[in-house]
Amino acid sequence: MRFNRALLLVPLLAACASPDGAYPSLAIRPAERASGTLAPPPTPYVPPPTPAPVLGRLEQLAADAASAHRAFLAEAPAARSAVAAASGAAEGSDGWARASVALAGLESARSKAMIALADLDRLMVDAAVEGRELERIVAARDGVIAHVDEQNTVIEGLQRSLR
Repeated sequence: MRFNRALLLVPLLAACASPDGAYPSLAIRPAERASGTLAPPPTPYVPPPTPAPVLGRLEQLAADAASAHRAFLAEAPAARSAVAAASGAAEGSDGWARASVALAGLESARSKAMIALADLDRLMVDAAVEGRELERIVAARDGVIAHVDEQNTVIEGLQRSLR
């Protein structure tokens, strides 16, 4: 006795027909009709320019960060020398203490740049919340971040050398 697999599909074909034998219409139903109107896209938002007092504050913060970076770079050679002199010295020895104080001086110089960065972050948040232009603030902030990243690299390298 052979069984034909095609016979299994016959009940599935019957499911397409309604009880009266009519098949469903393929015409577009009212819910499928396109409706509405084509509206032009809204005009893009143009943020208002950065106010003059904020621009003045940006310049001041960038100048403060640049000054702190110059002070950091001026202190870095002395700190490198102190750390090199303390190479192999026991923790708590005079050489180690001098190197630690020199590193603390570098961290203090870095903190001045980080204060400027925190103020720039605040200006950026305020401008974003108010929907104002951010490009100038971001540019100033990116410059300060580059200084702080460079300072972090120097300090971390000297700390590894001191250990």
